[in-house]
Amino acid sequence: MSTILALAPHPDDIEIGCGGTLAVHAKRGDDVHLFVATEGDIGGRAEIRRAEQQRSAEILGIKKIHWGGYMDTCLPQQAKALMDTLEQIVKTVEPDTVYLNYRDDTHQDHRVLAQVANSVTRYVPNVLAYETPSSIGFDPTLFMDINDTMPRKREALEAHASQVERTHVKLDIVEIALATAHFRGVQGKLSCAEGFMPVRMRL
Repeated sequence: MSTILALAPHPDDIEIGCGGTLAVHAKRGDDVHLFVATEGDIGGRAEIRRAEQQRSAEILGIKKIHWGGYMDTCLPQQAKALMDTLEQIVKTVEPDTVYLNYRDDTHQDHRVLAQVANSVTRYVPNVLAYETPSSIGFDPTLFMDINDTMPRKREALEAHASQVERTHVKLDIVEIALATAHFRGVQGKLSCAEGFMPVRMRL
């Protein structure tokens, strides 16, 4: 059994980027943990978003959510405290593999979490970056087959009911995730896939 730690700046980021992959890990019997830096309260009421994240985690088979409690959209001003928190999380969880959001991104919270996590996870054997709709220049070279867990990924995204339509485009988060999964699947010669860029991989 492996220990997996997935890092997210906000609720629903992880489901979009690697929800299917986390469901694969859970099906394998791996111990899956999630760290969410903020409650995403700029995009909705904090208590609603926490409840949605909890429901989504249950759907994916995530054992435990670790909440950072940091102010949404303000991670740049809280980077030192975030680093201290993540250092303790990594020390406690002792993950074999960490999934984090890709560093190049239009959202400041995403950029800062990725930067901090790159330092904090320096001794973790496997560190992989996932994409979100605000990622820039994401070019994956590793792919996870999520054909069997795509229904669970979709259900987990739908659990974030307050966010489904909050995309600023004419597609909701489920449609975006489905389109991305098919596109990455084509790249990886699979029907549905999630793509990753390795920060570090131990073979």
